Amino acid sequence: MQNLSEYVRQTASSAKQAFYALASASTQQKNSALIRTAELLKKHQNDILKANALDLENAQNKGLDEALLDRLKLTKKTIESMCEGLHQIAALPDPVGEMDEFRIKANGLQIGKMRVPLGVIGIIYESRPNVTVDAAALCLKSGNTCVLRGGSEAFNSNLIISKLITQALHENDLPIASVCFIENTDRESVGIMLQSPDLIDVIIPRGGKSLVARIAAEARVPVIKHLDGVCHVYIDADADKDKAVEIAVNAKTSRYGTCNTMETLLVHQSLAASLLPVLAEKFTEKNVELRGCGNTLAVLPDIKAATPEDWETEYLGPILSIRVVDSLSEAVNHINTHGSHHTDSIVTESYANAQIFLRMVDSASVMVNASTRFADGFEYGLGAEIGISTDKIHVRGPVGLQGLTSQKWIVLGNGQIRK
Repeated sequence: MQNLSEYVRQTASSAKQAFYALASASTQQKNSALIRTAELLKKHQNDILKANALDLENAQNKGLDEALLDRLKLTKKTIESMCEGLHQIAALPDPVGEMDEFRIKANGLQIGKMRVPLGVIGIIYESRPNVTVDAAALCLKSGNTCVLRGGSEAFNSNLIISKLITQALHENDLPIASVCFIENTDRESVGIMLQSPDLIDVIIPRGGKSLVARIAAEARVPVIKHLDGVCHVYIDADADKDKAVEIAVNAKTSRYGTCNTMETLLVHQSLAASLLPVLAEKFTEKNVELRGCGNTLAVLPDIKAATPEDWETEYLGPILSIRVVDSLSEAVNHINTHGSHHTDSIVTESYANAQIFLRMVDSASVMVNASTRFADGFEYGLGAEIGISTDKIHVRGPVGLQGLTSQKWIVLGNGQIRK
């Protein structure tokens, strides 16, 4: 019987071989496979929901928290969204083979760049079965093959979805190993992937902070990652109050278990007395626990005092930290010091303050007068995302098609030799 290491490495090896075969696939062929996957998902949505119900039952029996259960759950609406994402990715321009930055040297050489896939991408993720579709689709369209290792809690959902993807690949004469799913829930399979730089070109983790931290610490393969999402909304002295309330409430309560949810609200001291009671009432209506700094407690004496740890905590639940700041500079400093460099937003009617915030906040997504919940590949028009990166190399923010490619130099000559 094949042992786990042999199984994982053989799976990755199959993806490696498929990568070179996939290079000859046309854009039309890849798009057809994406559209067919959407058709199969819709056709078999009841089977998918049954598998997901089993996963949810098992997860509840194991005592998984509400945030993970929320990420695990599929509905007809989320399956419809997955299908829409597939159609959007199919409609996007194929980045593979794009050439640009050409210049002609004095000797007649034309020198430029060509966009190419990264290779074999290992994706390690927890809970969310939709990642199976998003990851496979983005990798396929960008010419990459992938090795998917989902969490044990979503095994049944991921398995049926992966088999439908395989069917779509087969029907469109694409190598079925273009999308490989690790049909094993042993945690050691993750370690084997992390230690296989000869077979896997890059790892993308999607999951909790402990999973991502482990992968970053152990991987011998390059990793595209973010550890957590400590996101902020700063309500500036020049903010429109109605706009500020609506944005802050949406950024926190739209969904609690996502990495682009606001965890800390910063309010300029000139607005604290008038705005905090209004915000507190809105958050209380939605059962959000508030924790504040000393100046916040002076206005809202009935809430809990925030601790130093609160400023750096991703709650993924109905808890919000609030700090009153004296200036835009103090708000920016707080964000850069305590945030996770994920997504941060300013609410202001001042063009000058907005520009300072955009330039000075060191995050992957920086927003003006918008909810942090928009930090998402689907909302950014990428069709879907394979994850969000807070690294500065090689890609930052939502990772879509272009983030899954790199560029190589192209030199076009006509017999030139170097003297």
